[in-house]
Amino acid sequence: MTNNNEFPTPKLISVNNVKLEVFEAGEINRGRPIILCHGWPEHAYSWRHQVNALVEAGYHVIIPNQRGYGESSCPKEVTKYDIEYLTGDLVALLDYYQYKDAIFMGHDWGASVVWSMALLHPERVSKMINLCLPYQVRGERPWIDFMEDVFGDNYYFVHFNKQPGVADAILDENKAQFLRNLYRKNVPSQGLVEGMEMINLAEASNPLGEPVMSDDDLSVYISAFNKTGFTPSINWYRNLNRNWHLLANVEPITYKPTLMVYGEKDIIPPLPNIKDFVPNIDIKSLNAGHWIQEERPEELNQTILEWLKK
Repeated sequence: MTNNNEFPTPKLISVNNVKLEVFEAGEINRGRPIILCHGWPEHAYSWRHQVNALVEAGYHVIIPNQRGYGESSCPKEVTKYDIEYLTGDLVALLDYYQYKDAIFMGHDWGASVVWSMALLHPERVSKMINLCLPYQVRGERPWIDFMEDVFGDNYYFVHFNKQPGVADAILDENKAQFLRNLYRKNVPSQGLVEGMEMINLAEASNPLGEPVMSDDDLSVYISAFNKTGFTPSINWYRNLNRNWHLLANVEPITYKPTLMVYGEKDIIPPLPNIKDFVPNIDIKSLNAGHWIQEERPEELNQTILEWLKK
């Protein structure tokens, strides 16, 4: 496992009326930027295994803790976490570094932000790499309403919206145990599907599955959520219906060169018709669960670098 001290030292950057904690490496490679966007409940540190490989391949690596995470700003208003703000932070980050565009790579919720970057700010995206979360089709029903129809009101996306504060409080009371139980191979991600099983994960004393990271690595996450609590990051979920409305008049097809990497053991299924929305896409899968950077870092790096060479 990577030692905490090997990760770049962060700096706080003021952009888009917030401060972002940004980890940067490979400044010598200025002109070839790649911006890495973490998911939930993660941290910029989740990309630690990719940093050296990307720098050695000639990239300027920029990894923000997005709003609501780590030392970055945590606005109180729920709507300050909608997709216009989240993508606006990345646009402002490009402006800060004086880059016209960049390669964007996202995992989980970070992938959702990257997909939206290509729709809302296509001129700022040169290529995309997304892990685990495929393109999200904007259907006839707002996303939370659709999920409630399909999965019921106890599904965690729905629960976050319908019962604000309930899950937040339970997760806050059990931060270390929840994160320790969650970051395991295969089993925990399955639990997230079954209603509020994430609360069971927070309270479980004997979780199943092999850990995907060391205690030292996990301590970075625990320390960060001890500072912020879970509400700021959960507020991303509370904007899903709002995001559906914000994207109403946006062209849904992106022609950006894209790599989609699935975990074969993840519970998030591939999107069968993804090429209808992302025609210039290459699709790969690795023998991993949801925490693909943690489980298969070397295979992932090889997959990414081979694709970038094309």
